[in-house]
Amino acid sequence: MYYFPTPPYLLIALGLFFAFTSGIAFEATLKQKARELLKNPTPKSLQELQGFDLLVPFLGMCIGVCLVLATGLETFNISRPVTYSISLPVTLLIAYLIWNQLGKLLLQIQEAYSKKSKAS
Repeated sequence: MYYFPTPPYLLIALGLFFAFTSGIAFEATLKQKARELLKNPTPKSLQELQGFDLLVPFLGMCIGVCLVLATGLETFNISRPVTYSISLPVTLLIAYLIWNQLGKLLLQIQEAYSKKSKAS
């Protein structure tokens, strides 16, 4: 007789909790830092914007996503080490691409705002 594997509901819930709570903190921190950047546009402020304050909630989101991805793969009866060896590189790649794109967008915002303020 074949039985369906029981997904680890607690790990899925924990991963979703990490991702959502870190996402809320990331959003609030990003909004606050963006307001500060628009008030005082300097090259140093852009580097500070992508600093530790923004990195911690971003890493929390990444950990939550990795956990949800790995436990989701476990529902297909794949062993835990294999699921984490799949989900960790995928999460790291996506996190790098998002962090890189965020930096580019913030740089564009800063350049546009500084051009606007110089024209005024």
